Amino acid sequence: GRINLNPENELKRYFGARAVLGDQRPRQRQRQYVRSTWLTAPKNTWPRYSKTGIAMQLVDTRRGVQHFTFEHHREYQQVQFKFLDAVESMDPNNIVLLLQMNPYHVDSLLQLSDVCRMQEDQEMARDLIERALYSLECAFHPVFSLTSGTCRLDYRRPENRAFFLALFKHLMFLEKRGCPRTALEFCKLILSLDPENDPLCVLLLIDFLSLRAREYTFLTRIFQEWESHRNLSQLPNFAFSVPLAYFFLSQQEERSELEISQARERAARLIQLALIMFPSVLMPLLDRCSVQPDARVTSHPFFGLNAQISQPPALNQLTSLYVGRTHSLWKDPAVMAWLETHVHEVLRMVDARDPLVEDSEHKRKMRYQSAPRNIYRHVILSEMKEATAALPLEVTSQPVMGFDPLPPLDSIISYTRPERYFLHPWFPRCTLSLFFRSLLPNFNLQVGEAGAGQDLNQGVNRLMAAMRDMLANIQFQEPPRDDNPEGDGDWD
Repeated sequence: GRINLNPENELKRYFGARAVLGDQRPRQRQRQYVRSTWLTAPKNTWPRYSKTGIAMQLVDTRRGVQHFTFEHHREYQQVQFKFLDAVESMDPNNIVLLLQMNPYHVDSLLQLSDVCRMQEDQEMARDLIERALYSLECAFHPVFSLTSGTCRLDYRRPENRAFFLALFKHLMFLEKRGCPRTALEFCKLILSLDPENDPLCVLLLIDFLSLRAREYTFLTRIFQEWESHRNLSQLPNFAFSVPLAYFFLSQQEERSELEISQARERAARLIQLALIMFPSVLMPLLDRCSVQPDARVTSHPFFGLNAQISQPPALNQLTSLYVGRTHSLWKDPAVMAWLETHVHEVLRMVDARDPLVEDSEHKRKMRYQSAPRNIYRHVILSEMKEATAALPLEVTSQPVMGFDPLPPLDSIISYTRPERYFLHPWFPRCTLSLFFRSLLPNFNLQVGEAGAGQDLNQGVNRLMAAMRDMLANIQFQEPPRDDNPEGDGDWD
């Protein structure tokens, strides 16, 4: 069926059309030349769109799957080089200037969006992401389909990354705005672009969105269909969220008795497996839910502090990501009562020396020594303080670019900057990483001089002032065009 990517529809369902549309102008007065798009609706306040020099090619079709790639034409490459200069200049105003000249340059939009978010200007941050999505969608190949599930993009090609990243950032905004259903559709879309490699590791997020959108059957189905070849139960988020989904299904009185008892049994079996496999989730989860466990649980070593301390670092990232992201879904007293029952059941198994317990401990030690790069990339994009704090030094010590976090090590490069563009070896790395970190707020500035951080802050504040000026004036910068074939638009 047709997926629905329009958050306004979801908001209308919840709040009624009036509240969402507010005082928008009537539709027919909008500029007429705008093309209709799936991902975002272009806004009156945006600069006029003209071709940017991005195109999309069909690379090949294998086994019913079509592989596409975005391409940058020469004029876009020139803007891209200027953008990289602007990033290296460490003066974010240069990105603003670049966008004034090239209002639909995608990486500039992504990068500025990060700065706005850091400055708590959510509205602007969201708007820039939507503009980036619009720019990319205007370049789609005629047979590229968002809904077929058979169109692939290779993340190893830098030109394709912006689409993944813009979709991801957009769905994060949608979820925050209370549109989990639409966010879930975007999440499925990202997964469909490269389900094998999942470069942004959206599998770590899809369970949360499914639960938030109350799509319990979808979550249990993806788990059943993918478990055999993807071992989803080795991810703490699936291990805990799937039994939670079955628990919610078992509470739905309109289901048949058979369905309810089946859901209850599955919920019980899977939550026990999760607690045995990932005991380190329980205490932080209860803590975030402000629940005090009973004496038997607190005094038992199985869930105690040792469970936290002894877990491998990669597992620590996954569990802290899960608890930080989903704890609100566990707060419900009915959920807590159900969880408590099974925590006690697990402690009985531990005391009875159930072989499953030792087996799980062994697997835990073997499996989670280091995380694949896509998990680190996901943690960086997730903005979860608990999880970013657990990132290893080899990730946090390098500058992380908002427009291309942790590029794949096997990138397929189709064009490079001319020689003169490369950084001199003496270029001060410290200040450079400061600027990058300014675009990625979660990183603590581990820098000797206190002054550096202050300069940076002033720079960002200047940037925001400049941006607000620019955005206030932007709609007046283009005189009405006489050659508008679709009749005259509305320019006021």
